Amino acid sequence: MASTACFLIVSKHDIPIYEAEVGTVPKKEDAAHQHQFILHAALDIVQDIAWNTSAMFLKSVDRFNDLVASVYVTAGHILSFVISG
Repeated sequence: MASTACFLIVSKHDIPIYEAEVGTVPKKEDAAHQHQFILHAALDIVQDIAWNTSAMFLKSVDRFNDLVASVYVTAGHILSFVISG
């Protein structure tokens, strides 16, 4: 079964700083846009959850088709996203 993962670091001002894709699926042109779409949709959810919990690792924040977004929130509100499927 083929799988892919995208690792993203986002600043506290919601600006993507770093992006890396790892996986066995050949890179499609739409895949990069799809990961950006999922990232920005999940950012809204993370902003709501991060202020209401003391947990730093928020797993399964958002789902889109077979992709799942998880996030680790640092004390300085830097976000580390993993989008995998």
